[in-house]
Amino acid sequence: MSRIIVVSNRTPGKGPAAGGLAVALRKTLAEREGFWFGWSGKLVDAPAPEARFEDVEGLSVAQIDLTRDDHHAYYAGFSNSILWPSFHLRLDLATIEAHWYEGYRRVNLQFARALLPLLKADDIIWVHDYHLIPLASELRNLGARNRIGFYLHIPFPTTDALYAIPHHQELMRDLSRYDLVGMQANRDVAAFTEFADHQSPSSLSGSPLESVDFGRTDVAAFPIGSDPDAFAKLAVSPAGTKMVHRMERSLNGQHLILGVDRLDYSKGLPQRVEAYEKLLANDARFRRQVHLLQVAPPSRDTIKEYQETSDTLDAICGRVMGRFAEPDWQPLTYVKRAYGQPSLAGLYRLARVGLVTPLRDGMNLVAHEYVGSQDPDDPGVLILSRFAGAAEIFEDAILVNPFDTDETAEALRMALDMPLDERIARWKTLMTAARKHNVDDWARSFLDRLAPATARDGRTTRDILYLASVA
Repeated sequence: MSRIIVVSNRTPGKGPAAGGLAVALRKTLAEREGFWFGWSGKLVDAPAPEARFEDVEGLSVAQIDLTRDDHHAYYAGFSNSILWPSFHLRLDLATIEAHWYEGYRRVNLQFARALLPLLKADDIIWVHDYHLIPLASELRNLGARNRIGFYLHIPFPTTDALYAIPHHQELMRDLSRYDLVGMQANRDVAAFTEFADHQSPSSLSGSPLESVDFGRTDVAAFPIGSDPDAFAKLAVSPAGTKMVHRMERSLNGQHLILGVDRLDYSKGLPQRVEAYEKLLANDARFRRQVHLLQVAPPSRDTIKEYQETSDTLDAICGRVMGRFAEPDWQPLTYVKRAYGQPSLAGLYRLARVGLVTPLRDGMNLVAHEYVGSQDPDDPGVLILSRFAGAAEIFEDAILVNPFDTDETAEALRMALDMPLDERIARWKTLMTAARKHNVDDWARSFLDRLAPATARDGRTTRDILYLASVA
């Protein structure tokens, strides 16, 4: 029986997983044969070439260490200062250092060399996210002939943005070495296909570039989801109910508008608060009647662009407070720390409006979690960015252009004024979509497509495969 080998930037740690996806993957991994492979989180002067195995709460985990210089070039450098902003169409925020690419490939080769001795001939490998695009090439160069799949958890860039990425042709050739490439949304597959069909004919020097052959690579959209029914239970769990009661006492009858995001420039947080400011400025009847809670734990706060986003958000929140706050009323609360899933589910359930407005996003699981947590008899309203992958499946959300803060302010007004029967009708459609695109079906559909033909005949993927995540 084939094993599935999961490869991600980080391996899981001990203790509760922070995100809904991590929780679901940990549950699934615990039921499958194989192991999870990735970076341990440790930086050392001389990493051992071999991976070390550890049992992490019942999961078999193989880990390697990295040097500080390699990690900086691979992670903070090429992955998060070049690929992340470029894939999110923020070329203005991309910082390009030539040596970062060398470190990026060096770490991928280190991953491949440590993983190869652990493989069996029929193992199936599932690689996750932009940190590890070259891994299939490195494995195949070392002789691996296994089935290898890749899943991108962030958006795929437009062709013009892709051309701006150093060594983009090599990266696309790396993707062609996978048997299956999965994307979040159809728009990402379309962008990928556009590059494949219209590759740049020549380099800057005028010499022709060899076209990348994608003839043996299957590329398709696999919209990721959460477990909406699990969130429905969490929302009424003791911890979820405790959070609801705490917030109800604080709100004193006000409607809650909720945002939950990592503190990242792709999430559109300054624009979101500005839209809320316009709501209060345009319609005074909402003052004292609504409260915005933005939960935004810091991420990658050693990178300059993230620090600047934090500073900008601090300033605009202070401006809104100074403009609208009264001695006995505050228009917003901004919290820079993470909460556990039960507490978040309680907040989702209480919120009259879920404000999910990234400037560009792969899927956005907060939208799924918000929908799953609602009270069927009195659901809230999801306001969703058109530029999140979730917009392709959540058509009954109020879809907005997050760059247009006037439009988002009007969407807030519509959501707050929406009658109960319309809120229920919209939520039912959204919940149906969330159940259809749940995380278990996402995994099953990807792995069914990746499995060899012999595995597809007579066996279910659930019998032979399990999945993984990116840390």
